[in-house]
Amino acid sequence: MAENERPKPGERAPSKSANGRARRGDAPARLWLYGRHAVAAALANPDRRVRRVLATKNAADWLAAQTIREDLRAKIEDAKPGAIDKALPAGAVHQGLAAEVFDLPRARLKEACAPAEAGTPVVVLDQITDPQNIGAIFRSAAAFGAKAVIVQERRTPPLSGALAKAAAGAIETVPCVKAVNIARALEALADLGYVTIGLAGEAETDLRKTPKDKPVALVMGAEGAGLRKLVAETCSILARIPIASGMESLNVSTAAAIALYESSQKTD
Repeated sequence: MAENERPKPGERAPSKSANGRARRGDAPARLWLYGRHAVAAALANPDRRVRRVLATKNAADWLAAQTIREDLRAKIEDAKPGAIDKALPAGAVHQGLAAEVFDLPRARLKEACAPAEAGTPVVVLDQITDPQNIGAIFRSAAAFGAKAVIVQERRTPPLSGALAKAAAGAIETVPCVKAVNIARALEALADLGYVTIGLAGEAETDLRKTPKDKPVALVMGAEGAGLRKLVAETCSILARIPIASGMESLNVSTAAAIALYESSQKTD
Protein backbone atom coordinates (compact mmCIF):
# COMPACT_ATOMS: atom_id res chain seq x y z
CA MET A 1 0.00 0.00 0.00
CA ALA A 2 1.42 3.42 -0.93
CA GLU A 3 2.10 5.96 1.83
CA ASN A 4 -0.78 8.24 0.75
CA GLU A 5 -3.16 5.26 0.67
CA ARG A 6 -2.65 4.23 4.26
CA PRO A 7 -5.66 4.55 6.56
CA LYS A 8 -5.74 7.27 9.16
CA PRO A 9 -5.02 6.12 12.72
CA GLY A 10 -8.01 4.28 14.15
CA GLU A 11 -9.55 3.51 10.77
CA ARG A 12 -10.01 0.03 9.33
CA ALA A 13 -8.11 -0.95 6.22
CA PRO A 14 -9.61 -4.19 4.90
CA SER A 15 -8.80 -5.33 1.39
CA LYS A 16 -11.71 -5.25 -1.02
CA SER A 17 -13.22 -7.47 -3.66
CA ALA A 18 -14.14 -6.28 -7.14
CA ASN A 19 -17.44 -4.80 -5.91
CA GLY A 20 -15.69 -2.74 -3.25
CA ARG A 21 -16.84 -4.78 -0.26
CA ALA A 22 -14.39 -6.07 2.30
CA ARG A 23 -13.90 -9.80 1.90
CA ARG A 24 -14.47 -12.14 4.81
CA GLY A 25 -11.30 -13.99 5.68
CA ASP A 26 -9.06 -10.98 4.92
CA ALA A 27 -6.28 -10.11 7.34
CA PRO A 28 -7.64 -8.28 10.43
CA ALA A 29 -7.67 -4.51 10.30
CA ARG A 30 -4.98 -2.58 12.16
CA LEU A 31 -6.29 -0.20 14.82
CA TRP A 32 -4.90 2.22 17.39
CA LEU A 33 -5.75 1.93 21.07
CA TYR A 34 -4.74 4.60 23.55
CA GLY A 35 -5.08 5.35 27.24
CA ARG A 36 -3.50 3.30 30.01
CA HIS A 37 -6.34 0.93 30.87
CA ALA A 38 -7.31 0.27 27.24
CA VAL A 39 -3.73 -0.54 26.24
CA ALA A 40 -2.89 -2.60 29.34
CA ALA A 41 -6.02 -4.72 28.85
CA ALA A 42 -5.07 -5.34 25.21
CA LEU A 43 -1.56 -6.39 26.21
CA ALA A 44 -3.01 -8.86 28.71
CA ASN A 45 -5.48 -10.37 26.23
CA PRO A 46 -4.12 -13.59 24.66
CA ASP A 47 -6.49 -13.15 21.69
CA ARG A 48 -5.13 -9.70 20.81
CA ARG A 49 -2.33 -9.43 18.25
CA VAL A 50 -0.13 -6.40 18.92
CA ARG A 51 2.12 -4.74 16.35
CA ARG A 52 3.78 -1.99 18.41
CA VAL A 53 3.43 -0.04 21.64
CA LEU A 54 4.43 3.61 22.11
CA ALA A 55 5.03 4.73 25.68
CA THR A 56 6.50 7.74 27.48
CA LYS A 57 8.89 6.99 30.35
CA ASN A 58 6.19 7.55 32.98
CA ALA A 59 3.71 5.37 31.11
CA ALA A 60 6.32 2.65 30.58
CA ASP A 61 7.08 2.66 34.32
CA TRP A 62 3.36 2.28 35.04
CA LEU A 63 3.03 -0.48 32.45
CA ALA A 64 5.96 -2.39 33.98
CA ALA A 65 3.86 -2.99 37.08
CA GLN A 66 0.85 -4.29 35.13
CA THR A 67 0.08 -7.89 34.26
CA ILE A 68 0.80 -8.09 30.55
CA ARG A 69 2.10 -10.82 28.26
CA GLU A 70 5.87 -11.16 28.63
CA ASP A 71 6.41 -11.57 24.89
CA LEU A 72 4.98 -8.08 24.31
CA ARG A 73 7.35 -6.20 26.61
CA ALA A 74 9.95 -6.15 23.83
CA LYS A 75 7.47 -4.29 21.58
CA ILE A 76 7.27 -1.28 23.92
CA GLU A 77 9.03 1.68 22.26
CA ASP A 78 10.25 4.74 24.14
CA ALA A 79 8.36 7.74 22.73
CA LYS A 80 7.88 11.40 23.48
CA PRO A 81 4.31 12.71 23.95
CA GLY A 82 4.55 14.59 20.66
CA ALA A 83 5.43 11.45 18.73
CA ILE A 84 2.40 9.68 20.16
CA ASP A 85 0.23 12.69 19.29
CA LYS A 86 1.32 12.39 15.66
CA ALA A 87 0.34 8.72 15.49
CA LEU A 88 -3.19 9.33 16.79
CA PRO A 89 -6.22 11.42 15.81
CA ALA A 90 -6.08 15.07 16.86
CA GLY A 91 -7.10 15.61 20.47
CA ALA A 92 -6.66 12.00 21.57
CA VAL A 93 -6.03 11.85 25.33
CA HIS A 94 -3.51 9.01 25.36
CA GLN A 95 -1.96 9.33 28.86
CA GLY A 96 1.43 8.66 27.29
CA LEU A 97 0.49 5.22 25.99
CA ALA A 98 -0.74 3.91 22.63
CA ALA A 99 -0.70 0.57 20.85
CA GLU A 100 -1.15 -0.39 17.22
CA VAL A 101 -3.07 -3.67 17.25
CA PHE A 102 -4.98 -6.01 14.98
CA ASP A 103 -8.74 -6.34 15.26
CA LEU A 104 -9.96 -9.16 17.48
CA PRO A 105 -11.26 -12.40 15.94
CA ARG A 106 -14.91 -12.20 14.97
CA ALA A 107 -17.29 -13.35 17.74
CA ARG A 108 -20.25 -15.53 16.77
CA LEU A 109 -23.64 -15.09 18.42
CA LYS A 110 -24.28 -18.70 19.40
CA GLU A 111 -20.76 -19.20 20.71
CA ALA A 112 -20.74 -15.96 22.72
CA CYS A 113 -24.27 -16.08 24.10
CA ALA A 114 -24.81 -19.79 24.83
CA PRO A 115 -25.66 -21.19 27.24
CA ALA A 116 -28.34 -18.70 28.25
CA GLU A 117 -28.25 -18.12 32.00
CA ALA A 118 -30.34 -15.99 34.34
CA GLY A 119 -28.30 -13.15 35.84
CA THR A 120 -25.85 -12.93 32.94
CA PRO A 121 -27.55 -10.66 30.39
CA VAL A 122 -26.70 -9.88 26.80
CA VAL A 123 -26.77 -6.29 25.50
CA VAL A 124 -28.06 -5.49 22.01
CA LEU A 125 -27.41 -2.05 20.49
CA ASP A 126 -29.78 -0.93 17.73
CA GLN A 127 -28.00 1.69 15.60
CA ILE A 128 -26.10 3.33 18.45
CA THR A 129 -23.14 5.02 16.79
CA ASP A 130 -21.56 7.34 19.36
CA PRO A 131 -18.14 5.88 20.35
CA GLN A 132 -18.22 7.30 23.89
CA ASN A 133 -21.64 5.80 24.58
CA ILE A 134 -20.71 2.42 23.12
CA GLY A 135 -17.49 2.36 25.13
CA ALA A 136 -19.34 3.22 28.34
CA ILE A 137 -21.88 0.46 27.63
CA PHE A 138 -19.06 -2.06 27.21
CA ARG A 139 -17.65 -0.94 30.55
CA SER A 140 -21.01 -1.46 32.27
CA ALA A 141 -21.47 -4.78 30.49
CA ALA A 142 -18.16 -5.98 31.93
CA ALA A 143 -19.03 -4.65 35.39
CA PHE A 144 -22.31 -6.56 35.54
CA GLY A 145 -21.14 -9.81 33.96
CA ALA A 146 -22.82 -9.54 30.57
CA LYS A 147 -22.07 -12.40 28.18
CA ALA A 148 -21.76 -10.23 25.08
CA VAL A 149 -22.62 -6.97 23.36
CA ILE A 150 -24.33 -7.31 19.98
CA VAL A 151 -24.04 -4.39 17.54
CA GLN A 152 -25.08 -3.70 13.97
CA GLU A 153 -22.15 -4.45 11.71
CA ARG A 154 -22.58 -1.64 9.18
CA ARG A 155 -23.19 1.30 11.51
CA THR A 156 -20.93 0.67 14.48
CA PRO A 157 -17.57 2.48 14.69
CA PRO A 158 -14.38 0.40 15.10
CA LEU A 159 -13.61 -0.84 18.61
CA SER A 160 -10.61 1.43 18.95
CA GLY A 161 -9.65 5.00 19.79
CA ALA A 162 -12.08 6.96 21.95
CA LEU A 163 -14.49 4.03 22.12
CA ALA A 164 -11.85 1.68 23.55
CA LYS A 165 -10.64 4.33 25.99
CA ALA A 166 -14.20 4.89 27.29
CA ALA A 167 -14.54 1.12 27.68
CA ALA A 168 -11.45 1.09 29.96
CA GLY A 169 -10.37 -2.35 28.76
CA ALA A 170 -13.83 -3.94 28.55
CA ILE A 171 -13.60 -4.57 24.79
CA GLU A 172 -10.92 -7.14 25.62
CA THR A 173 -13.15 -9.11 28.02
CA VAL A 174 -16.72 -8.75 26.67
CA PRO A 175 -17.26 -10.39 23.25
CA CYS A 176 -18.62 -8.07 20.56
CA VAL A 177 -20.96 -9.79 18.10
CA LYS A 178 -21.45 -7.89 14.85
CA ALA A 179 -24.86 -8.71 13.41
CA VAL A 180 -26.00 -7.88 9.89
CA ASN A 181 -29.65 -7.76 11.00
CA ILE A 182 -30.58 -6.88 14.60
CA ALA A 183 -34.12 -8.28 14.38
CA ARG A 184 -32.77 -11.64 13.24
CA ALA A 185 -30.20 -11.55 16.01
CA LEU A 186 -33.07 -11.14 18.49
CA GLU A 187 -34.82 -14.14 16.99
CA ALA A 188 -31.62 -16.16 17.39
CA LEU A 189 -31.37 -15.07 21.03
CA ALA A 190 -34.99 -16.09 21.62
CA ASP A 191 -34.18 -19.50 20.15
CA LEU A 192 -31.35 -19.80 22.69
CA GLY A 193 -33.82 -19.12 25.52
CA TYR A 194 -33.43 -15.37 26.08
CA VAL A 195 -36.28 -13.02 26.92
CA THR A 196 -35.54 -10.00 24.72
CA ILE A 197 -36.39 -6.76 26.52
CA GLY A 198 -36.50 -3.55 24.51
CA LEU A 199 -35.96 -0.34 26.48
CA ALA A 200 -38.58 2.26 25.51
CA GLY A 201 -39.67 5.31 27.46
CA GLU A 202 -43.29 4.93 26.30
CA ALA A 203 -43.58 1.29 27.41
CA GLU A 204 -46.14 0.37 30.06
CA THR A 205 -44.07 -2.35 31.75
CA ASP A 206 -41.68 -1.24 34.48
CA LEU A 207 -38.19 -2.72 34.00
CA ARG A 208 -38.27 -3.80 37.65
CA LYS A 209 -41.22 -6.08 36.82
CA THR A 210 -39.42 -7.97 34.04
CA PRO A 211 -38.24 -11.58 34.60
CA LYS A 212 -35.30 -12.17 36.95
CA ASP A 213 -35.42 -15.96 36.79
CA LYS A 214 -34.82 -16.13 33.02
CA PRO A 215 -31.92 -15.12 30.76
CA VAL A 216 -32.50 -11.66 29.29
CA ALA A 217 -31.17 -9.65 26.37
CA LEU A 218 -31.43 -5.89 26.85
CA VAL A 219 -32.10 -4.01 23.61
CA MET A 220 -31.09 -0.35 23.50
CA GLY A 221 -32.00 2.10 20.75
CA ALA A 222 -30.23 5.27 19.68
CA GLU A 223 -30.92 8.42 21.66
CA GLY A 224 -33.80 10.37 20.15
CA ALA A 225 -34.77 7.77 17.56
CA GLY A 226 -35.14 4.90 20.02
CA LEU A 227 -35.73 1.35 18.81
CA ARG A 228 -36.61 0.87 15.17
CA LYS A 229 -40.14 -0.42 14.56
CA LEU A 230 -39.20 -3.93 13.44
CA VAL A 231 -36.70 -4.30 16.27
CA ALA A 232 -39.28 -3.20 18.84
CA GLU A 233 -41.85 -5.60 17.40
CA THR A 234 -39.37 -8.47 17.59
CA CYS A 235 -38.67 -7.94 21.32
CA SER A 236 -40.47 -10.21 23.78
CA ILE A 237 -41.21 -7.25 26.09
CA LEU A 238 -40.93 -3.47 25.92
CA ALA A 239 -40.02 -1.94 29.27
CA ARG A 240 -39.24 1.49 30.69
CA ILE A 241 -36.93 2.73 33.39
CA PRO A 242 -39.08 4.76 35.80
CA ILE A 243 -37.71 8.30 36.10
CA ALA A 244 -39.05 11.61 37.40
CA SER A 245 -41.69 13.22 35.21
CA GLY A 246 -39.61 16.37 34.82
CA MET A 247 -36.88 14.45 32.97
CA GLU A 248 -37.68 13.25 29.46
CA SER A 249 -35.03 10.55 29.10
CA LEU A 250 -31.63 9.23 30.16
CA ASN A 251 -28.39 9.07 28.26
CA VAL A 252 -28.27 5.64 26.57
CA SER A 253 -25.13 4.54 28.40
CA THR A 254 -26.68 5.54 31.74
CA ALA A 255 -29.86 3.66 30.86
CA ALA A 256 -27.79 0.62 29.90
CA ALA A 257 -25.97 0.65 33.25
CA ILE A 258 -29.26 0.80 35.17
CA ALA A 259 -30.83 -1.94 33.05
CA LEU A 260 -27.77 -4.17 33.41
CA TYR A 261 -27.77 -3.78 37.18
CA GLU A 262 -31.48 -4.54 37.39
CA SER A 263 -31.31 -7.53 35.06
CA SER A 264 -28.24 -9.05 36.71
CA GLN A 265 -30.09 -9.34 40.03
CA LYS A 266 -31.14 -12.92 40.65
CA THR A 267 -34.29 -13.85 42.52
CA ASP A 268 -33.93 -15.25 46.03
